[in-house]
Amino acid sequence: MIDGVGSAVLLACDEVSCAYGQHVALKPVRVSIGAGEFVGVVGPSGSGKSSLLRVLSGAMPPASGVLRVKGDKPLRALLVRQEDSLFPWMTALDNACFGLRMLGVPEHDREREARSLFQRFGLSGFERAYPGQLSAGMKQRVAVIAGVISRPDILLMDEPFGALDYSMREHLQNELLQLWPASGAAVVFVTHDIDEAVLLCDRVYVLRGTPGEISAEIIVDLPRPRQIDSPEFFAVRRKILKAGGVP
Repeated sequence: MIDGVGSAVLLACDEVSCAYGQHVALKPVRVSIGAGEFVGVVGPSGSGKSSLLRVLSGAMPPASGVLRVKGDKPLRALLVRQEDSLFPWMTALDNACFGLRMLGVPEHDREREARSLFQRFGLSGFERAYPGQLSAGMKQRVAVIAGVISRPDILLMDEPFGALDYSMREHLQNELLQLWPASGAAVVFVTHDIDEAVLLCDRVYVLRGTPGEISAEIIVDLPRPRQIDSPEFFAVRRKILKAGGVP
């Protein structure tokens, strides 16, 4: 079921559960996403993180509970997964521009915007390559670019940097933090990496168990840019570990 929410909340789950037939993936949970907020979801495999994103994206109806949405218009939600999600018959540039094309942005404008991000994401020279000609990490970067520039109300990111090596992952984390405020989008970011969650997010929901349930909601009240080796960073990290969301 879908209902309305107050002006401060963009999207909320009210006792929403997720199931695949008789298999329950996520017990009833309460989750809220504020406009322009960066929210993390951490937890071990099998705790329902990806299922929660599918419900938030509208790709999967909740098994129970109410999904509440701000306003009368449908939210533009875009899901960026760790798995290959590009159209194989389209070039990298055309994949990146697809959302803008659907919005009616002129070809010259959308390609200019995408090419700028290809340069920032280390993909210059691969604009006309097809997904089958790109490495897993390169395809993932194209998917992230497509998500960032498609102007969604809410960007749902399921382990988006999981296929990347450490240096590229760190680089794209920084790029995402620079691009996100200007986009105006709320972000829900699923990760197994506690450090990544603390580095990026305003709040972190910790899931545990199978079926999953929320064991804690951790506020990350640290100024950006955040220092991963600071005592304050470690203190938040310990809270998430104590909540039992990661094995």
